[in-house]
Amino acid sequence: MPINLLLLLLLGMRVLAICPPMCTCSGGHRVVDCSARGLSSLPDSLQHNIHFLNLSDNRIQNLDGLLSHFDHLRTLDISYNRLQHLPAGLPRALWDIHASGNYIRQIEKNDTAYHWNLKSLDLSNNQLERVVLINNTLSSLRALNFSRNKFWTVPTNLPPYLETVDLSHNYLLQILAGSLDRLQRLSRFYLHANRFTSLDEGVFSQLEGLQLLTLGDNPWACEDEANINHILTWMQQTQAKILGCPCYTRPTCGQVHLATMRTWLSAAYTDPPLGADARYPDHPVTSGYPSKSSRLNHPHNPNAVNGSEAEEQALTMGGGFLTSTPHSFTTKTSTTIRTRSAKKVLPVRSTSHRIHRCNPVLVLLSTAVILNALSL
Repeated sequence: MPINLLLLLLLGMRVLAICPPMCTCSGGHRVVDCSARGLSSLPDSLQHNIHFLNLSDNRIQNLDGLLSHFDHLRTLDISYNRLQHLPAGLPRALWDIHASGNYIRQIEKNDTAYHWNLKSLDLSNNQLERVVLINNTLSSLRALNFSRNKFWTVPTNLPPYLETVDLSHNYLLQILAGSLDRLQRLSRFYLHANRFTSLDEGVFSQLEGLQLLTLGDNPWACEDEANINHILTWMQQTQAKILGCPCYTRPTCGQVHLATMRTWLSAAYTDPPLGADARYPDHPVTSGYPSKSSRLNHPHNPNAVNGSEAEEQALTMGGGFLTSTPHSFTTKTSTTIRTRSAKKVLPVRSTSHRIHRCNPVLVLLSTAVILNALSL
């Protein structure tokens, strides 16, 4: 009978679902929100089968090796902590990593190696100067946010299947020849608020899928015709939408078929602004680019802007701007890698350990086993 009791205990452990007391949980305790709790370490009592973990806005300095056993984790948010490097040993089943607002200075090749399923990586608002990515191990990566860092040149080893890249608000001076040639699927490219004065001829020529490019708030050398004319010529020929045309030639440019498509901007402009609202053609053009590139309206962000201002800034980017830390949590409940199902869930506040209701059949079974053991 001791064997039966042991089996009963093991079975009971599988039935229990525990939520750490300082967090809120939902979705069968697989969606865990521990944000803004003043944490300096990983909470105890986390289930091994969680899908979503939000640790943002805390004081965590190190998570090395502490998350490797969460094999079902799909979304990890460690934004706005005190991390100086991306945690080692992150689960390879991850789809989304949000690590903005930390003190990360560089990304080494082992930090992201073999993350075959990673689709989105947000490292905005850090101190990055150097990144090393192993391209053939990031075959699923589609969105990359390196905005508000300290890059001087566009990284040359970007994964080839990227669709959105945000390098705005850096110190970029140049794009090395050939560094973008493999990014033929890139559709949204944010380069505004950097230090470009000119660009080499043909630097964007291989971006066959480009739909939106932002170039505003750069100190273009408009008096140097030899270096700027080829950019202006390319802008007249490309079908991509361009916000912040160099030298204020137009408020927006690109889109060769602008007159026939009538899906872009058709209002009459008198001033040369840096960007315009693509969603509402009658809306007046804006006078500049967003000064905050991520977490525009986060309550714990000291640089947060109000709702109307954030909305205007987001619209300025044509609706494709990357943001960090989704606050309308998305539950990815599939346990099969590369297969995902999304369902909105409402978090249930937990003030103490919460235990799921046991299956009635298991209760009867366990009672019978205990009574049988006692009778002997």
